[in-house]
Amino acid sequence: MKVSEKWLREWVNPDISTEDLAAQVTMAGLEVDSLEKVGEGLDGVVVGQIVKAEQHPDADKLRVCEVNVGAEENLQIICGAPNARDGIKVVVATIGSVLPGDFKIKKAKLRGVASFGMLCSESELQLSEEHDGIMELAEDAVLGTPFVEHMQLADSIIDIDLTPNRGDCLSIRGIARDVGVLNQAPVTEPEIQPVVATIDDTLDITLSAPEGCPRYAGRVIRNIDATAKTPDWMKQKLESAGVRAIEPSVDVTNYVLLELGHPMHAFDLARIDGKIDVRWANEGEKLVLLDGQEVNLTTDTLMIADNSKPLAIAGVMGGEHSGISEDTKDVFLESAFFQPIKIAGKARSYGLHTDASHRYERGVDYELQVTAMERATQLLLDIVGGEAGPVVDVRNDEMMPSKAPVNLRRARISRLLGIELSDETVEDILTRLGMTLSANDEGWTVEVPSYRFDISIEEDLIEELVRIYGYNKVPSQAPQNEMRMVPRPERNLRKSAIRNLLAARGYQEAITYTFVEPSHQELINPGVPTIELLNPISSEMSVMRTSIWPALISAADYNLKRQQERVRLFEIGLRFENHEDGLKQIPTLSGVICGSIDKESWEGKGQAVDFYDIKGDVEAVLELSGMADTFRFVAESHHALHPGQSARIMAGKKAAGWIGKLHPSLKKSLDLEQDLYLFELDLEAVNQRKLPKFTELSRYPSIRRDLAVIVDDEVSASQLIDLIRQTAGNLLKHINIFDVYRGEGVDSGRKSIALGLILQHSERTLKDAEVNKIVDRAIAVLEKELNAVLRD
Repeated sequence: MKVSEKWLREWVNPDISTEDLAAQVTMAGLEVDSLEKVGEGLDGVVVGQIVKAEQHPDADKLRVCEVNVGAEENLQIICGAPNARDGIKVVVATIGSVLPGDFKIKKAKLRGVASFGMLCSESELQLSEEHDGIMELAEDAVLGTPFVEHMQLADSIIDIDLTPNRGDCLSIRGIARDVGVLNQAPVTEPEIQPVVATIDDTLDITLSAPEGCPRYAGRVIRNIDATAKTPDWMKQKLESAGVRAIEPSVDVTNYVLLELGHPMHAFDLARIDGKIDVRWANEGEKLVLLDGQEVNLTTDTLMIADNSKPLAIAGVMGGEHSGISEDTKDVFLESAFFQPIKIAGKARSYGLHTDASHRYERGVDYELQVTAMERATQLLLDIVGGEAGPVVDVRNDEMMPSKAPVNLRRARISRLLGIELSDETVEDILTRLGMTLSANDEGWTVEVPSYRFDISIEEDLIEELVRIYGYNKVPSQAPQNEMRMVPRPERNLRKSAIRNLLAARGYQEAITYTFVEPSHQELINPGVPTIELLNPISSEMSVMRTSIWPALISAADYNLKRQQERVRLFEIGLRFENHEDGLKQIPTLSGVICGSIDKESWEGKGQAVDFYDIKGDVEAVLELSGMADTFRFVAESHHALHPGQSARIMAGKKAAGWIGKLHPSLKKSLDLEQDLYLFELDLEAVNQRKLPKFTELSRYPSIRRDLAVIVDDEVSASQLIDLIRQTAGNLLKHINIFDVYRGEGVDSGRKSIALGLILQHSERTLKDAEVNKIVDRAIAVLEKELNAVLRD
């Protein structure tokens, strides 16, 4: 929010410099983003008067003006503005002056005629965007007076970046309250007296949606002067806050918004049919807004309507049809309280963001409506005249907010802040903040004013105390606390171990958004129900992810398109599924690799990665659990994976994840440059690890027996190994596959697999006879279960 220091000092004027004021406000939690000096650099820009304006002899659009600037001689200035004419007071930039944008004024010659200065428009002085003609000043402007002095432009604009909880400071009044408290200085508010009604005209008001609008005040003002202009002092204050002056009725509501922090709206009374009804929008209703945009209203949108049509989106923007125009004679002013929860996000859903929605979303003072109405009425009558009717204030007390007293304990203050504040200090600070205190044995019971809707618990009050007391006054000291070790079961596998392992294998950890683009997710997991966000950041990030793959694929593609030919990424995060019992969050480990196995070296670029490279990485992760032999890779198809290069990871009989090569059709759809290999593993499946247990090393030699069996191509290595382990029992210490052969001597559709069996007894030397018996039993089982044949 932009705050004019000059305007602020009309309310509260502490004896400190501008810089100290900005620093003080920042330290109180209202961060100052920038400090801009207004009126600097306009030396030589003065008030002048056009004595005579004649047509340029050689240019149809130029005029030769004789200008009196209060000096001994008049200046000759060439001007192309259409409103340059005899007798008007203007702004003159004399030779040597510098206008905003480092534009230096020099003697010039236009079409053969000399010009000794420049007549300025508002845009050239950066006062507004008006550039259609030169700026005209009031008739009582004194010739030769510096323009900055005449317009009282010397000011500083303090740009304050407010946190969402401090909506009460979105006004001069709110900032002045804090500055007054910080400096123990009096705050002088403008005197707001009720305007006596001179007519009896009113408009009926119905609250059909009190849960969204529990209070609505309105007033009829008739016979305004449509030709009246907004006074310069009001224009200047509006423009200092970055608000463009439009016409008196609109400018007054904007002025009250900036001054008191309460949004208001002015309707053309003649365009209101019957009464005012605050209701929810009907299905299919449309409204053309003041900015010309037509919106299709949703049924959860709070509306201001009359008997036949919608007039405005409550708390956001009015409609074009009922807006103030040059023909407006009668005005209806509204001042309402809308529940923040009903307004939050509504402007953005229509692609809007207005000053009103910015305030209503954060909450406005629910006791300020009539006061704001009286202030706006008085200002409007002073500017455009007219006759005011009585204020109609309709409220639903059951739906109005209420402030419960907050208990504040002395012991809690010292515990949280680490310092002792005297009772006098606490009472002084909170009282000056507008709160009412009642002492009790433990501390105080505090009544919070209606404009501080951000205070509801004890910690909020303590935050206010230290904010006003001064953070820099709180001594730095190390916190003291009794600490105890948190038990961590040794069986739990730490995520850090997984991270360290994958990093050692060349992976980089990625951290991606948990919400993704629906179309990408549909490509990976078609038909899987998704969880849509109610208020997404963008359409590309509108659903919660059911898999981490879409984000990792995008990250890999991003790197590949930036000359990163070898990519290895993993992420540990959550994926989300909809279940009958509600949302389920599943801790997941996912990874993607592409490119060569090793980095490029003097030996060459190296071999490209394949399915077995990423399988080896997954097996290494599974080995961390100490129970790798309980996991199996079962050939199955996944929509996102290559049919011949994909497998489901099984933990016993439970599915634990997927691994495989990205489907060629997806690679083409996503315009990927390389083949990607992916894995996804439920962390719960590997969370429990087998505790290490000491086993005495055998003193006796091991015996190795090699087998070569011919089996069908469909038979997996894990099937062979599982059957042999079951048959051999505890004497089998290790089993290794060291050869796979297809070709001459082996039937088509069959393969030869060579296995090395290592057997050992812990207490004696094994005899050949018992080893041979184990091997023969294993061969028999393989023949029976897998139709295996011993290869000669």
